[in-house]
Amino acid sequence: MNFPYIPIRDRKIRFALVGCGRIAKNHFEAIAAHADDAELIDVCDTDEEALAAAVRATGAKGHGSIETLLASTSADVVILTTPSGLHPAHTIAAARSGRHVISEKPMATRWPDGLRMVRECDEAGVRLFVVKQNRRNATLQMLKRAVDAGRFGRIYLVALNVFWTRPQEYYDAAKWRGTWEFDGGAMMNQASHYIDLLNWLVGPVESVQAYSAALGRKIEAEDTAVASLRWRSGTLGSLSVTMLTYPQNLEGSITVLGEKGSVRIGGVAVNEVQHWNFAEPDPQDEMIHEASYHTTSVYGFGHPLYYRNVIDVLQGRDEPETDGRSGLQSLELLTALYRSARDGVRIALPLDRG
Repeated sequence: MNFPYIPIRDRKIRFALVGCGRIAKNHFEAIAAHADDAELIDVCDTDEEALAAAVRATGAKGHGSIETLLASTSADVVILTTPSGLHPAHTIAAARSGRHVISEKPMATRWPDGLRMVRECDEAGVRLFVVKQNRRNATLQMLKRAVDAGRFGRIYLVALNVFWTRPQEYYDAAKWRGTWEFDGGAMMNQASHYIDLLNWLVGPVESVQAYSAALGRKIEAEDTAVASLRWRSGTLGSLSVTMLTYPQNLEGSITVLGEKGSVRIGGVAVNEVQHWNFAEPDPQDEMIHEASYHTTSVYGFGHPLYYRNVIDVLQGRDEPETDGRSGLQSLELLTALYRSARDGVRIALPLDRG
């Protein structure tokens, strides 16, 4: 789609952030890393304590509601790090005010809401970006290049595991966590970035069959889920997700097995190349140790790289890596997984986009 706005090149791009919870810090740091091109001028939260802490940390102007922020801000872009179920309403409000939007994952908790977000931003002539910072991990960039170059030959099997822990105290700390309305469960929230990899790396999924349950936490949504997947290419795969790992986060991994290669990217957050073997050598094989990195954070270090693309797009120098339509791909797969688990049936893709 052609956007009519004029690229911003004669000044810094101005950002406003709504939702000063745990992930907001990553956005503050990412914007600060691009201080020559970007500045955070407004922050917003309904929690007075969280808002005050954000104002102290950033020096930005504080607002107690998104309505007051939009009424007064000169920001070019509104960043949404609010509970997922609020993203659609906040996106539409920001878009109708003429501002671009960055939405944290997932972009919505309901498929029709995601479609509406894209439509409203299109109609307003603004950009919608959906955060998929894990794609920028050096380990996954290597894997993506290997897939795109056809080094695996035919891909036979893909296994995705997210074995993390979220204690009951985590869910009790905020009433919206673990609810269907605002959060979703282990797949929608914690494993969202990983489920995004299934389309991004391997291609369109044809169908899914899933099971989910709340086995150890008192929440509405699931703390554990498993699924079988078939891609349009014929590749088969599995998904295993739980927030009940004892006593701490254990693994976030993806394994790809093909006729000419096998790779496992593991660690706590797909941060380690644990296995890399191909029939035909390539110069990038020498980079596997350099690509691996140590982290205790499941968020990785991709936010600054993600913001580099956003800035370049708004300066008219690049195209978005993960826009609203790209965000819809993972939301579509998540929706299919939840429908399958709810109804006990295999769900075919794509879903209705009417």
